[in-house]
Amino acid sequence: MTSEDDLAALLKRYVRQETIDPLRTIGRTLLFGVLGSLLLGVGAVLSAIGSLRLLQGWGPLDDTWSFVPYLLVAVALVVLCAIALQRVSRSAGTG
Repeated sequence: MTSEDDLAALLKRYVRQETIDPLRTIGRTLLFGVLGSLLLGVGAVLSAIGSLRLLQGWGPLDDTWSFVPYLLVAVALVVLCAIALQRVSRSAGTG
């Protein structure tokens, strides 16, 4: 084995270490992040629909007060979005 072969092998290992391995790590992190956010989003929507149906079935909110369940669920979703955005911006500033 010549020094050129050693140099080529060293260069190949270095390129792999500095490019391919970090890209795999970033891809894996991105995949888990996207899947987690999708699952949280679906869970939030299903919880909102369940809460809406629960409030609609409550007797005092009939007739003239029928808009209140929609208002409560909308406000709850806006508050959750605001909390999530606040936490994302806080963690982006520290990282």
